[in-house]
Amino acid sequence: MRQQILRRVVLWLIIGIVIAIILNEGSFFFLRSEAGRPPRAIELVIPLGTAERMAKGESSPEIPADMVFVIGDTLVIRNEDVTDHRLGPLFVPAGTSASMKLDRAENFIFECSFQPSNYFGLDVREPVTWETRIYGILFAGVPLGLLLSLYSFLIWPLKPAFSISKPVENEE
Repeated sequence: MRQQILRRVVLWLIIGIVIAIILNEGSFFFLRSEAGRPPRAIELVIPLGTAERMAKGESSPEIPADMVFVIGDTLVIRNEDVTDHRLGPLFVPAGTSASMKLDRAENFIFECSFQPSNYFGLDVREPVTWETRIYGILFAGVPLGLLLSLYSFLIWPLKPAFSISKPVENEE
């Protein structure tokens, strides 16, 4: 009886983990985000004429309002404009570039001179690693498997290994 219970629980644990693998990895595949890549250098170019657009209250279509990074990325700002620009702690003279290493997960909002709103958002996220993905699979799969095994005992009760029956009386 104990072996039957153990086999059933292990079977449903495996089924729960397989379901979690399918759901977690399927959602990771279809909902790919910036956090699923290794760190790299990302260049932001301030195009020629940005200061003129700013004076008119227009934004530059080449410059996004916000950007998403992973820990370890380096933001490189290249200023191709004729005017000096600033992004938070970075001062970028005309025709030069500056860089910033992003080493902690946080949402930054920096004052900047190349956006009409005068701010620029940087979203720095933890990278999604294999360890994170495996943790997610186990975190979902083990409880699911245990619940499925519990429900399986309600739906398909165990049959006793032996039964006690009354002795049959001889009619002589």
